[in-house]
Amino acid sequence: MRIAILGIRGLPSTYSGYETFVGELAPRLVQRGHEVTIYCRKKLYEDRPAIHEGMRMRYLPSLEHKFLSTLSHSFFAMVDATFRRNDVVLAVNAANGMFGIIPRLLGKPCLLNVDGMEWLRPKWNALGKFVFKNSARLGTWFYDEIVTDAEEMHRLYAKQFGIDSTYIAYGANIESSNNAKVVEENGLKRGEYYLIASRLVPDNNADLIVEAFVKSGSKRTLAIAGGADYKGNTVEREFIDRLKGLANDRVKFLGHVGKPGHVKELHCNCFGYIHGHQFGGINPSLLKALGYGNLIFALDTPFNAEVLENGNYGVLYGRSADELANRIGEIEKDLPRAKRLRKRAPDRIRERFTWDRITDEYETLFRKVANR
Repeated sequence: MRIAILGIRGLPSTYSGYETFVGELAPRLVQRGHEVTIYCRKKLYEDRPAIHEGMRMRYLPSLEHKFLSTLSHSFFAMVDATFRRNDVVLAVNAANGMFGIIPRLLGKPCLLNVDGMEWLRPKWNALGKFVFKNSARLGTWFYDEIVTDAEEMHRLYAKQFGIDSTYIAYGANIESSNNAKVVEENGLKRGEYYLIASRLVPDNNADLIVEAFVKSGSKRTLAIAGGADYKGNTVEREFIDRLKGLANDRVKFLGHVGKPGHVKELHCNCFGYIHGHQFGGINPSLLKALGYGNLIFALDTPFNAEVLENGNYGVLYGRSADELANRIGEIEKDLPRAKRLRKRAPDRIRERFTWDRITDEYETLFRKVANR
């Protein structure tokens, strides 16, 4: 099949879950004999190879702005993909739901991966939330298939929009440390720090985690790998200032970690990974943590509970700094339990979230839609 994928910033990239998803799925599709085209934001790439890991790369313009960059680039990409000889088009991000009318009018098979309920995230203003919610609704009308990445998200889309979406999860790889000196380069000691690895936006709850860590009285370090999305964004700047105000001398801000493999090393050598993502479906960061063999503390949401099988593969905590502090204290007094959870974590990926399984499911869906 000829498959076009759009809605991401482009490849290669380590920026977000969508780029991770496409970066794992698309090369596997190429290896299976499909012709895959990836749409990239031209402005973000000085080097613009026509082929990357067997994928055809197309670089189109965008209006670089917090909100318009995604929409403008996706519009141009959707028009281009619709008029080319593609058998099926996959768009990611519910914000691109409105653009499904373009392939729909011309009879081009198309799918939309919606991720989560983006309109609930506090980072967006009223206009942004309105656009996200109504674009998601339009997407359920225009696209041949809506893909949700969690059982709970499948249920929510059925309740919110009255559709039976296709549930296909994200995946992860099972990896281990091969360059532990990265930890020392960041001023940390192996096995002696907790890790946050996420964008520092309010709905990822880094403030709750920092407050809980300080309350726990742990003698270990809390390393925060991540930054805000956009310079000059008042909400995100104030949020980072709040984090720094909550922190003590055992909290270490590493900033954005963009070097290949460095985030993996921080995961593989930490004492525990603390996951505070509140919105969205199954989060790629949580799956990565399982694949790295982390001791995981995760906010108790339906999505995180699904991944951790209600606590069988990690520690779930309520949205309370006191409760997380207690969970940290309990695990530090029960190191054999911590060891068991680390050892068990990769088994969850093997049984449910391998990228080969996810690719199988997408390939089947692509054939189904293309053959209608």
